[in-house]
Amino acid sequence: MELLKEFTIQFIGLKLGKHQFEYEIGNQFFEYFEYNEFNNANVKVAVELTKKSTLLELHFKFKGVVNVNCDLTNEPYDQSISNEFNLVVKFGHEYNDDETDILIIPHGEHEINIQQYIYEIIVLSVPRKRVHPGVEDGSLNSEILEKLDELSPKQQENIENKEDTDPRWDKLKKLLTDK
Repeated sequence: MELLKEFTIQFIGLKLGKHQFEYEIGNQFFEYFEYNEFNNANVKVAVELTKKSTLLELHFKFKGVVNVNCDLTNEPYDQSISNEFNLVVKFGHEYNDDETDILIIPHGEHEINIQQYIYEIIVLSVPRKRVHPGVEDGSLNSEILEKLDELSPKQQENIENKEDTDPRWDKLKKLLTDK
């Protein structure tokens, strides 16, 4: 995978201390990863890099909106997301990213690319079950929701109750409810 240059931080020329980097993430970023779950994206990412003599500390903080389709109705809606993530970059003999929040890079490296970390924290911040806010408060009018209401078990029970039943069973049911 080719690395996007704007997400490469050259830390070799930076002084010890804190450094700020800001990124605006849009659809082009996710197209690069061939991720098509978002209809639209507008996320601001702030990265604070703290350079120390033996390691680097990266603090990712992001906030924004991604437009996704509802899992129930397939209607698009804007999902707000925000999250934070810390990454410690250590120097070692060989590259190792087995740990979630620790990255080991070879001693001779002079830059780090953070595009994969940004991609993963944004994608993982979107709720697993995406439900349109209009579904939750009942304000969304959708053909799919109407069909779901029509086919819901409650409707089926009402239809079954209207059918003629054996009067003997009705008397027995009445005994249960009279208690």
